[in-house]
Amino acid sequence: MLPSFTTIVSRLRLKQLRLLIALDEHGSVRKASDAMSLSQPGATKALHEIEAIFGSSLFERTSKGLDANDIGRCVIRYAKLIHTDLEHLREEMVGILQGHGGRLTVGTIMGAVPALVDSLARLREKQPELSVSVIEDTSARLLSLLDQGRLDVAICRTSVSQRPTAYQTRSRAPEPLVVVANPMHALADRAALQLADLMESRWVVFPVNMPMRLTLEREFRQAGLSFPLYAIETSSTFTTLSLLLQDRNLIAVMPADVAQMALDHSMLVKLDLTINSVSEPYGIVTRADVELTVPVALLIDELTA
Repeated sequence: MLPSFTTIVSRLRLKQLRLLIALDEHGSVRKASDAMSLSQPGATKALHEIEAIFGSSLFERTSKGLDANDIGRCVIRYAKLIHTDLEHLREEMVGILQGHGGRLTVGTIMGAVPALVDSLARLREKQPELSVSVIEDTSARLLSLLDQGRLDVAICRTSVSQRPTAYQTRSRAPEPLVVVANPMHALADRAALQLADLMESRWVVFPVNMPMRLTLEREFRQAGLSFPLYAIETSSTFTTLSLLLQDRNLIAVMPADVAQMALDHSMLVKLDLTINSVSEPYGIVTRADVELTVPVALLIDELTA
């Protein structure tokens, strides 16, 4: 039977988590014990103690060594997260004590990447010893990471959350959208296109219920057209770009700032079609109940400059 959270917290030690990580990396008690400067009997005893704490076997014993089972992989994953969090804790403490540097973990949706990159460049000129981690994902996933304390700040939309009042949002302007395609697309040089002209093309679109997908669906409804059939769904910038480069018949809607780099290098072309529907603005989002750290405050200053 799985013990209670209180029991796990009271019995589990950081050194035991380090042993789990070493066992996963080396696949044997002997190699893991050598890496941690432990005796092999001591490491074996510690492993038995860890499995007793969790009330479950964490590894399969095979002729080749140890192989983590499903429960073991789960525990090891969180052991690594805890270990990483402690590394980040020390980095942030060093920054506080030295009056500079520190650590910043930022989440961003695709459309905000160019603005974030520019802001981080300016920030790192002022704080060269600042460690930065950037995670690109959907608004829903970024807000979940923000809730868990895995992000210091997110650039996304809070409307996807069931509790938007849990966040403090500093708004930015809506994202202008453009329709892009391979330079060899049949309509690449056509002027004054209408949405109906693109019905024979295949589309790369955002997944269902994402704000930019809802914007595109609204555009088709207002034009009295059915949404394209057999579209390829992805929220990945790189996947979208790769698909457009590979298939000259595909088209996609992208935030103008995101598409600009590909347009500047002639990787894509902007079709002569105006998207009239306005996408929901994204914001600079922090948890309402958390005081801003110095690096977060500095980043917000750069983003809103």
